Amino acid sequence: MTCRRVYYRNKEQKSKHPEIPAPAPSVSSPKNISLPLQSIGGSHSCCLVCKRRGPKLIVVSETVRFNFFVHYNSLIPPGSRCCPVHIDSDSFTEEASNHMNNFRKQTDVNRSDIMHLLQKIRENLVQTGNERINFDRSMSDSDVRNLTGLDKVSFQNLLSYLTVVRDTPVRSKRTCLGFFLTKMKTGMSNKLLSTIFNISKDSIRRAISSVRKNLRQTFVPSNIGFHHVTREQVIQDHTRPLAQTLFGEHCLPAILVIDGTYLYIQKSNQFSFQRRSYSLHKHRPLIEAMVFVTTTGYFVRVMGPYLADNSNNDAKIMQHIFATDSEEIRQWMQDGDVFIVDRGFRDSITTLDDIGIRTEMPSFLEKGQKQLSTENSNTSRLVTKIRWVVESANSRIKSWKYFEKVIPNTQIPFIADYIQIICGLCNKYLPPLSSGSQEEDEAVGCKMLHLAKESNVLKTRVENEGLDKDWTQYLKDAKNLSEPETSDESDENVEE
Repeated sequence: MTCRRVYYRNKEQKSKHPEIPAPAPSVSSPKNISLPLQSIGGSHSCCLVCKRRGPKLIVVSETVRFNFFVHYNSLIPPGSRCCPVHIDSDSFTEEASNHMNNFRKQTDVNRSDIMHLLQKIRENLVQTGNERINFDRSMSDSDVRNLTGLDKVSFQNLLSYLTVVRDTPVRSKRTCLGFFLTKMKTGMSNKLLSTIFNISKDSIRRAISSVRKNLRQTFVPSNIGFHHVTREQVIQDHTRPLAQTLFGEHCLPAILVIDGTYLYIQKSNQFSFQRRSYSLHKHRPLIEAMVFVTTTGYFVRVMGPYLADNSNNDAKIMQHIFATDSEEIRQWMQDGDVFIVDRGFRDSITTLDDIGIRTEMPSFLEKGQKQLSTENSNTSRLVTKIRWVVESANSRIKSWKYFEKVIPNTQIPFIADYIQIICGLCNKYLPPLSSGSQEEDEAVGCKMLHLAKESNVLKTRVENEGLDKDWTQYLKDAKNLSEPETSDESDENVEE
């Protein structure tokens, strides 16, 4: 009984005063944690790039710090300062980024910094949406061809010529070459390219400039110019048998087709240059490049560019080329070699004859003539049969839209480099413009030479019978043909 009473008493006390459980040990996190992330800066008194002290420092914005972290995997603490010249738009300049070298290997961050960084990354991914064009990633052959004008194999081969251009954290050599070829193929401005590739306009400009200088030194000398190919190679590999049949005269001369191509430029504010670059023929400012191609469309050399005033017509440009002999063209050519030209070179025929070069040119109407003679017409057709290839070569140059559009005057000093590079690309990676088998070309050439020696039978008959002078008989015959004939039966029906 006593034990039961004690039991109930203890039970009542526990119900009135329940036991409070012992508190669990709390898990506390440190205020800062150290992460293996690079960082730089943090001082308010000196520039984080050049370490210069001064009152004209600016605070690095949050956008610049985040872009630097995305591209270089390095943090910049809030409140860090730098010189204004080191920042271009929303990122550090390429020179400033490459100049930074005093990085800390460990960085102390707190939970707020980590959460803020994750939130910025998320917002950037949502805002970016679709991926931009990137030549470092896998692209289809059709996409590469549409952007650059070359297939993937040719693009990779051309990349091997970039020995001076180096990879940077912002762009690789492959990306730089993609920028250059895309600008040449599409003719887009640097501002539009920066939008498409998501890189600053200045980075685009520097990439194109570095690729141009590199290709001019390594690619151009081995793919275009009178020094890169011998005269024998031109005769053996780049001359159609049709041309040798028509103009070879039982020997094997080097046959080149020559013509100028126009490149339109902006109107200049400088009066003297504006006057010398204005073409009275096209009624707009332009410059001219002289193109030397073989009968298969292979570019041997592109001279110029030259101004478009009356002091630089085709004949005078040709005389200037042989007078200066900058490419040693006199040593390359030999007596009996053939130049196929148009009528604009007529004033340089004497100069070429003195050198020993034979010229083939369409004939002119003599004074008092209304049409060419049969012999001159046939000769002009022989020239036209071969000369069309230079027009197609000029068209191939203009297929790179940079040369088809109006070129800014600031780019005039670099046009020679651009056109040499593009013609070299056409020689190395594109098929010939004109080709034919040995048998077919010789058969066509012999047939044309045979027909060129025949007389015009119709013209002879017209002249002998005076059909070109007696118009009365022609008018009577035409009138009889136009009046319908009436039969006797119809007349009888009318009388009834």
